[in-house]
Order: sequence, then C-alpha cells, then structure tokens
Amino acid sequence: MKKIMEQYKDFKATFLYCDSCSGSMPVREKLLLILPDGYLFGYTCCNCGKVVGDKKVRLEEKDRILFWRR
Repeated sequence: MKKIMEQYKDFKATFLYCDSCSGSMPVREKLLLILPDGYLFGYTCCNCGKVVGDKKVRLEEKDRILFWRR
C-alpha cells in the first residue's frame, strides 16, 4: 500500500475551472513563495491570465536543512 501512495505524492494541475472563461481551461504553474515548511505555487489561466488556484507542497525532511536555525 505504501508503494501505491508514493505514486501520488504530488499532483500538477493542467486544467482548472476559470470563472472569467466559464469553463475548464489550461493553466500555468508558478512558484510564488518558498516557506520554511514548503513551497507555495499559483495557477493562472492561460487564456485570460486570471489566478484560478494555488497549491502548497510540504518540504521533505532532507530539504528542511536549508531552513535550519542555530
């Protein structure tokens, strides 16, 4: 079961619903912030440029060393 869960650790959206375009539209993923506990991504509509969503990805333990405090 653990192997199956690892396959779906991170999703990347390719289409999301856009209110302005009134339908499911292709989106671009853009890194907005690097936070101590993860990365914040934003999704923008390729057709009109409106922000249609966001996603936070948690940092793996090996990556947290970058934010280690003394």
